[in-house]
Amino acid sequence: MAALALAGVQGTALAASAAGPSAASVASAAQAAPAAHAAAVFNVKNYGATGNGSTNDSPAINKAVTAANAAGGGIVEFPSGSYKSANTIHLKSNVTIQLDAGSKVLGSSAKTYDAAEANPYDKYQDYGHSHFHDAMFYGDKLSNIGFTGSGTIDGNGSLIAGNPGAGQADKIISLTRCTNLTLSGITLARGGHFGALINGCDGVVSDHLTINTSSDRDGWNIISTTHVTITNANISSNDDALVFKSDYALGATLPSGHVTVTGSTLKAKCCNALMFGSETCGSFTDYQFQQITILGAGKSGLGMVSMDGADISDVHYKEITMTGVHSPIMQKIGTRLRCGGKPTVGHISNVTYDTITGTGASSPDYSPTIWGADASHQISNETFTNVNITVPGGKGTMSTGVPSNNGDYNPNSIGTRPAYGWYLHNVSGIHFTGSEVKTGASDGRPAILANAGSDITFDGLTAQTSSSSPFDIGFQNISGYCVSNSKNTSGGALRVSASGSTSSCGTGARDLDVPGLDVSGLG
Repeated sequence: MAALALAGVQGTALAASAAGPSAASVASAAQAAPAAHAAAVFNVKNYGATGNGSTNDSPAINKAVTAANAAGGGIVEFPSGSYKSANTIHLKSNVTIQLDAGSKVLGSSAKTYDAAEANPYDKYQDYGHSHFHDAMFYGDKLSNIGFTGSGTIDGNGSLIAGNPGAGQADKIISLTRCTNLTLSGITLARGGHFGALINGCDGVVSDHLTINTSSDRDGWNIISTTHVTITNANISSNDDALVFKSDYALGATLPSGHVTVTGSTLKAKCCNALMFGSETCGSFTDYQFQQITILGAGKSGLGMVSMDGADISDVHYKEITMTGVHSPIMQKIGTRLRCGGKPTVGHISNVTYDTITGTGASSPDYSPTIWGADASHQISNETFTNVNITVPGGKGTMSTGVPSNNGDYNPNSIGTRPAYGWYLHNVSGIHFTGSEVKTGASDGRPAILANAGSDITFDGLTAQTSSSSPFDIGFQNISGYCVSNSKNTSGGALRVSASGSTSSCGTGARDLDVPGLDVSGLG
């Protein structure tokens, strides 16, 4: 099937499957229909492109895109060669950009890209999120578009990682309010602020996409977008690698969700590998992340924050392996509320982690953290199954009081956690099964500390302990806790402290029949 037909039909099938069986049947018929004929091909060299790496080929590329669109759709083909693009390419509906093997589109330092457009809502998000025209490839309100093949779009060191000046671009691909987008096979390199930024789109399919922005900033920002399927992505960034956001750049609070990411590899040099936020105006629901390898993160490996009023729910992580992450898992509800309208503090709920392995990085390291905003905005109803985390450790005994919180979204916004493993604050309905926490070096802090909340259980937990820590698991003002079938790494009982808390194991607060539980220190 031609690339054009693929770009349109895959997105249609996604939307149809969500709509119901009858719509899915229609999409199946639509997929079969165009198989009998190939989409028209518009070779950029036939419109004046040289592919010599020095001549500005943007005018020829735009002519080819316009011709394909005028013909009712087609493939704009880039044969092998280097195409300098000093002007913004204006994408159009029903057009697929096909980068053949050996083809490369190069950015330019000529300062002749489209200027950043005015945005009356730019106070609600960072500059790069508020402006879309200043990109190598730009489109708005388009349908059935794609980037396919095996070639490369390279910013060439000419795109801006900060706020661009006149004629400068800070993105490779910038798309708003699009439907049925395919982004597969190609490589995006040196993207400035963003390798790809999409906002307000629906129906996105990506397979074997490579993004390398490790010398500048973000890999792929997917904002206020629904029905997304990403497979076999390989994203290496300096800032966030693959991040889901919801902002107010389009003048509305829009939903996000129905997203699947599988078989992918992510790495973030300074920041977050797989992230929700920080821009979080509209709500997020139905996300599936499976078989993902994270090779490093200066902040969170798996990060999730609700800073601007978003409700985040029905998110599932499975078969994730992380190494070299400074904060293996972090969730936080914040109160920034940087969004149009009248946002209120959000929620995080119904999140699952299944078969997760994480190895933390030192200097600095941040304990895995689940942090609700307050008693009315707790993080709730989460399960952790076979979640095995190893952190550097090496810290001494410290106060078990609540650490500081400066209100930011980063892992360092919360002071040194009083637990080396899990620190839980303002939470309810948190359940661990068959999980483990260990340190690389002896640590004077407890393995786990839960403060303020209810219904917290650990079943089949293994925790590394230290004689210098006051206890192994602590509950502070928790209504309903239970530790069962659990042990330390030597097979001994875990020391549990429970201050202002009540047990839900059996019938009493001091249930002595709980296997592996040392209740001698209960308060």
